[in-house]
Amino acid sequence: MKIAAIQHDITWEDKDANFAHLRPQIAAAADRGARLVALTEMFATGFSMASTTLAEGHDGPSTQFLREQAHTHDIWIGGSIIQRHPSVRLPYNQFVLAGPAGQVHRYAKMHPFTYHGEHEHYTAGSQSISVEVEGVRFTPFICYDLRFANVFWERATQTDCFLVVASWPSPRRAHWRSLLVARAIENQAYVVGVNRVGNGDGVDHVGDSVVVDPTGETLADAGAKAQTIFADVEPSLVATVRADFPFLADRRD
Repeated sequence: MKIAAIQHDITWEDKDANFAHLRPQIAAAADRGARLVALTEMFATGFSMASTTLAEGHDGPSTQFLREQAHTHDIWIGGSIIQRHPSVRLPYNQFVLAGPAGQVHRYAKMHPFTYHGEHEHYTAGSQSISVEVEGVRFTPFICYDLRFANVFWERATQTDCFLVVASWPSPRRAHWRSLLVARAIENQAYVVGVNRVGNGDGVDHVGDSVVVDPTGETLADAGAKAQTIFADVEPSLVATVRADFPFLADRRD
């Protein structure tokens, strides 16, 4: 399966501007044969703490945008949004994956970024998910989740490709790159990390979106500029690597 990671800038807290900015990029990725397109964390607003002001309902504008793009281009597409839920006081930072036939899958970020105060504005999710898309098993995570190896380990045997969407800041870019490669190597799975570029609320983001294969080799690297990267994800390679090097069987909790 060909996947595309769109490394893009974000207009701060302006959903319509971001939708307009992303539409041609998504169309271009689909035209090049991408079957799954990944956007960044909070792609419609930036990593804002104005959660209750910007939060959307179950089928709000950002979810509708993803569903529209999936239907229009016959692709799967995902990114995280600010999602209101009636059973919790604060919204979720929620990854939404939309499919071409109207499918919608949701994952709420389990590890709010307390260093930035995210836990004061967002409710933590309680469980991870894995979704099979055209024969490839994807597990999504969001930004700070990347630092917690245990949640990746728990999903490894059900996963061919981990998808990590982020608003990772420039000062810790070495952490981002190193952890993405580590998660690929230790779980013998593809890892797609898609990060934003530009400045959001005074925080600089350098991008460094990458696709890493199950052996830790980098297949695509966006560097520091706004661009879309592509790579082929092959479940057969995951199976081969795990059969040739059966390290996961020796893992202990």
